[in-house]
Amino acid sequence: MSRAVKIILVFLLVDAVAVGIYFGVKSLGRGSGPSAADTYEWQTIDAAYTPQDTIEAFIKDDAEKKGAFPVSLRNFGRNEDVLKQFQGSEFARPKAAVLSMLFPGLDDWKLVELRYTGEKGREVRQTILYVMVNGTWRVADRGQLLK
Repeated sequence: MSRAVKIILVFLLVDAVAVGIYFGVKSLGRGSGPSAADTYEWQTIDAAYTPQDTIEAFIKDDAEKKGAFPVSLRNFGRNEDVLKQFQGSEFARPKAAVLSMLFPGLDDWKLVELRYTGEKGREVRQTILYVMVNGTWRVADRGQLLK
C-alpha cells in the first residue's frame, strides 16, 4: 500500500471512532431523569371537585353532561418544557413563540392531559392544547405527550 492510502485509512478510522464516541455519549445522556410531565400529579374530577380555572370548569361541566365521571386530569398550564413534548395533529413539539405566530391575538395557552373511560369501556388518554385568542378559550389541538 502506498503512503497516501495508509494516511487516508488512518484518517477514516479516527473519524469513525470519533463519531462512535459522540453518539455513545449522546445516547447515555438521554433518559437521565423524569420528563417534565411526570412531575405533575393526576387529579380526579368528580361531582365534588372544585375547578381551579375556566378550563377545568369546562371539563367538569362537559363530563357531568356526558356522565363520564370520574375524569383524571393533569393541568400543565403554561409549562413550555411539557409543551415541547406535545405532538398533535397540527403541532409537533411547538414552542410558545410558534403559538404566538399562528394565533394572532393570543392571550394565553394551557396544556391539559385527560384520562377517562370511554363509551366502550376502554381507557382514553389525550392531551389537549387550549388557546385564548381575544378573550375566548378554544381547542387548538389534540394529541399526546411524547417521552
